Amino acid sequence: MIQLIDAEGQNRGQIPTQEALAMAEEAGLDLVEIVPTANPPVCKILDLGKLKYEGQKKAAEARKRQKTIEVKEIKMRPNIDDHDYETKMKAVRRFFDEGDKVKVTLRFRGREMAHQELGLKLLNRVREETAEISKVEAEPKLEGRQMMMVLAPRG
Repeated sequence: MIQLIDAEGQNRGQIPTQEALAMAEEAGLDLVEIVPTANPPVCKILDLGKLKYEGQKKAAEARKRQKTIEVKEIKMRPNIDDHDYETKMKAVRRFFDEGDKVKVTLRFRGREMAHQELGLKLLNRVREETAEISKVEAEPKLEGRQMMMVLAPRG
């Protein structure tokens, strides 16, 4: 015995399984078990191929709406000019608006390595200017001739 819902969505009550299968065959559709845990199990007469197709469409739509967070990189030098700095900061803000993380990389060349405090000062300036829209995910650290810091958008 099963609880049957026909193709129009009408509840037919409890019907023997063989009779329900015959009704589905007659309608040219499938008998699909919807709630197997119920007592008696609930089955519905419908097109199984169409049901699977609708499920795939919903899953594809959900994947399409999903935002993947990317890590965008901004490269600077310790003795960057003010205008160049402002241009880079506009890009950083745009990345945060799009919901991406930003990796700020500072490249030292030649004798700039002797003045790493200038690089640290620059990264702290970036941190302070973006404090209300971002949080520091990785503190500034020196790796070889590069100093880097990762910022993530707040929210």
